[in-house]
Amino acid sequence: MRSLNQRFPSHICDVKADFPFDIKAFSLCIVVGILISNSLRAQQDFTGKVTTVIDGNTVEVLSQANETHKILLVGIDSPELDQEYGDQAKKFLEKLILNKNVVVQFKGKDRFGNRLGVIMINGKNDPRVELLREGLAWTAEKNPPEDLEPYKTWAQRKGRGLWKQENPVPPWTYRRNQTMLKPKSS
Repeated sequence: MRSLNQRFPSHICDVKADFPFDIKAFSLCIVVGILISNSLRAQQDFTGKVTTVIDGNTVEVLSQANETHKILLVGIDSPELDQEYGDQAKKFLEKLILNKNVVVQFKGKDRFGNRLGVIMINGKNDPRVELLREGLAWTAEKNPPEDLEPYKTWAQRKGRGLWKQENPVPPWTYRRNQTMLKPKSS
């Protein structure tokens, strides 16, 4: 019987097993796998109940796993609470969604790490559409969803909600202006 070195070139059979390193590498792979699966699981759609309406486009949802998730409605932006129509947007969203069972479809995170999602009431009603129809939200500043634009345009034409104003200030402009007004810290 010929040895392995005689049948194969030496560089193929010259495998050195560093057993402790292999265990470390294997353990690292397991840990990374667990972290990735937890991250993917956290990004999956879920069913829950809206427990809090924070503002016109932000809610907290208690999942069936008893975890609270803060969700920003993707693709729209409602006036800030201290902006005209901000409080109306919040109250309207409360009437639509507070204490209701919903399905949350995760759509990613914004630049601040906030979870973005589409929320469906009873599996079919999208509160983003209702907010836009009532003139209580803009479509997003960047990459507005094409399917939501017609609702905003309709509300503008009808002069609904914030579109009653001659020159309504979008919330992203309002936030930038507020940031500029704050004194700089030294």
